[in-house]
Amino acid sequence: MTRILGWLAAAALVAGLVMAFGVGSIAYLWKRADAADRVARASAEVGLLFLGVSIATGSIWGKPTWGTWWTWDARITSVTIVFVIFLGYLLLRGMTEDAERGARYAAVLGILGALNIPLVHQSVNWWRTLHQPASMLKAGGITMPASILVPVLVNLAAFALLCAYFVVKRVRLLEAEREAIA
Repeated sequence: MTRILGWLAAAALVAGLVMAFGVGSIAYLWKRADAADRVARASAEVGLLFLGVSIATGSIWGKPTWGTWWTWDARITSVTIVFVIFLGYLLLRGMTEDAERGARYAAVLGILGALNIPLVHQSVNWWRTLHQPASMLKAGGITMPASILVPVLVNLAAFALLCAYFVVKRVRLLEAEREAIA
């Protein structure tokens, strides 16, 4: 169960990277390309969904395992901050009357918010935490046995593909919405 939660969170963080560093927020601010803005928005929505499911199911798993629904663990708290950033990104877009200005403000928030994503990964190394230290992306190489590594990589790829599928579908819906309004 804990591996599945990690894959959901990892896929959500990939969506955050797309939102901020990929063809998302930076590309929108640089070129003012509506397509880049749609990718950033779709990535934020999918990231919010994946992180919301990950945080909720993590709490359900944490109650019998740690004896509490929530603890101020470094990993949990930093992931929740990314969740709030995704939520803020979408709220900022929706609350701004001028759509172009809302997209610009949200793009800046997306770029600043993505700076938290490396913090999420390093949180288990920098602070004492309930989560185990990194097993794959760390100095010194992978410490996970091959019998576990292969299924982990397959599942990580599956969740990343699911995330990409949702983002592509949402981008297409946003394009259709734009065409219907125009």
